[in-house]
Amino acid sequence: MKTGLYPHLALNGIKKNKRLYLPYILTCAGMVMMAYIVSYLAHGEALTLVIGGGIMKTCLLLGLAVIGVFSLLFLFYTNSFLIRRRKKEFGLYNILGMGKVNLARVLIWESFIVSVISILGGLFCGILFSKLAELLMLNILQLETSFSLSISFNSIGYTVVLFAVIFFLILLNTLKQITVSKPIELLRSENAGEKPPKANWVMALAGVVIMAVAYYIAISIEEPMEAILWFFVAVVLVIIATYLLFIAGSVALCKLLQKNKNYYYKTNHFVSVSSMLFRMKRNGAGLASICILCTMVLVMVSSTVCLYMGAEDSLRKRYPRNIYSDVTVSEIADLNSDSLNIIEDMALQIVEDNGEKAEHILNYNFAVFNGVYENGKVITSKTESFSDQTLVFFVSLDDYNRITGNTETLSEGEVLVNTTKNLQIDANSIEIEGGKTFVIRKEIDKFLDTSIDVMNVSPSIYLVTDQIEEAVSPMMNLTGYKGNRLVEFHHVYGFDLFCSDEKQVEIFNTFTDKMQDIKIEEVNTPKWECAAFESTEFYELYGSLFFLGILLGIVFVFAAVLIIYYKQISEGYEDQSRFDIMQKVGMNKKEIKKSINSQVLTVFFMPLLVSAIHLGFAFPMIYKMLMLFAINDLAFLIYVTLGCFAVFTLFYIIVYKITSKAYYSIVSGAKE
Repeated sequence: MKTGLYPHLALNGIKKNKRLYLPYILTCAGMVMMAYIVSYLAHGEALTLVIGGGIMKTCLLLGLAVIGVFSLLFLFYTNSFLIRRRKKEFGLYNILGMGKVNLARVLIWESFIVSVISILGGLFCGILFSKLAELLMLNILQLETSFSLSISFNSIGYTVVLFAVIFFLILLNTLKQITVSKPIELLRSENAGEKPPKANWVMALAGVVIMAVAYYIAISIEEPMEAILWFFVAVVLVIIATYLLFIAGSVALCKLLQKNKNYYYKTNHFVSVSSMLFRMKRNGAGLASICILCTMVLVMVSSTVCLYMGAEDSLRKRYPRNIYSDVTVSEIADLNSDSLNIIEDMALQIVEDNGEKAEHILNYNFAVFNGVYENGKVITSKTESFSDQTLVFFVSLDDYNRITGNTETLSEGEVLVNTTKNLQIDANSIEIEGGKTFVIRKEIDKFLDTSIDVMNVSPSIYLVTDQIEEAVSPMMNLTGYKGNRLVEFHHVYGFDLFCSDEKQVEIFNTFTDKMQDIKIEEVNTPKWECAAFESTEFYELYGSLFFLGILLGIVFVFAAVLIIYYKQISEGYEDQSRFDIMQKVGMNKKEIKKSINSQVLTVFFMPLLVSAIHLGFAFPMIYKMLMLFAINDLAFLIYVTLGCFAVFTLFYIIVYKITSKAYYSIVSGAKE
């Protein structure tokens, strides 16, 4: 046998099965492209030249690992579609005299051709779009961008090695399947497993129970820190339950539909339900995979988009003014110290010396302590669990009226109250353990953001009183967490600057240099913070997560589309003979198309529907985790999530239109 025969047969096999191989090669190339781009960005010079680039690099390296593992699992899965479709062809080669060794050589050449095309094509696209991805990344991080195309040979080497190993492992698996099978088994492979599976009610029930447990975890978790810990547990449970329900539950559903004579004994329903039942075990696994991928895309994209879009609001909450200082003092009397006035006058002078003017000056005092709120009482002696703690702030009535512009008045023992993070106070009064009991005059809207409250995951209670000193005096000798004094006193001062971020950072640096020399006994050294200076880290973290969400979302969308396509194509070939028989017994093409639509719509949109349910139950947990990033606008998160779902649904419908058309052309006997 001539040496050139094997490459010729391999190339001819790929050409003859272009409907199968073209999407596979394109997806492989897409995976290679994404791996190169992520590696290029992670090891590129762009991140070494920016402040906080380590955060983005860490996220990208994590994404690269996810892409590598996912590519291995996913390409193994999709390659099985190719092999299953071509087993009959390989069996025919075997019967005509081609030995297993010769057949293996053909497969090796096919694998080599596909690998070379995928890797070279992926690297070409990766190099071509790498700079665009870098520009997008730097734009997301709100950093300066410049255009200069470069090639990372280290990233090329890593990508080639990674996918060479993946393709080699896929080849070994393919050779194992073909060489151990008998020719007759290969010829009959398309008809293997055609007996309708029995309904496994135990697995179906287990899927329902596990899913119920996962949903309960998602909606019952109250604390944001607990949400992070239990999120991954819930994800694993949802994945297991989804596969059980689609594999076993779907069969059970088909059995129930068969028993419903009014539904089942209709032309389109009879054909579609019967066809689904014959292959539901295999079909169920594919549908579950599509569902999980859709859910992952929706969760990642919606949460990261929300994070990034809410970054500015989160930054403003963390730093209520452009230049901000929160000073801790030893005693309550020190809140009115002349030393604080000296520091603030110096700050204003520095601003004036730089040719700017301080606007929207924020100046107030507060006392704060930890406790556990239960049934109208703040228990200060409970310090075992930090996650259960509630922050209680005392703010003076004068500061409240000055900040809000209101003219509220209070009688002795009365307070105004405001709560955060959905904490509800149903009582008419609030008792402080070791302190006083206050009558709640009325609830007020949020009037300020403190950095302590924003950074804390637990809820807060703001109490506006006419005298802070009298309110906290009974608690002055109490100790809190780790034996520290329970009550702390803070003085907040800040202002806005209407100038460039660079100018603000320059003024801020002057502050930090001059304030370090100040040593005042009753006042801790002021810690000045600048929103413009800190925004780099904010956008570094939020932008990194957003960018990673986009990259992984694209990868998972690739995977979902390819699984959908192969499911439609493979089932189209399997159904071709069945619909041919139906035509011969009197079923016209209109009825065939109606039956196809019934089957495709039921099967195709089931994963999308289930993923929407998954997303709905995951929503409370996602919201609580986002609270850790100071994203607590519920309406905003709802709108972003619904928007992402609407866009994804539109994309899903487009894929449905394309794949259903291909399916119909196959089952109706249309020529390629």
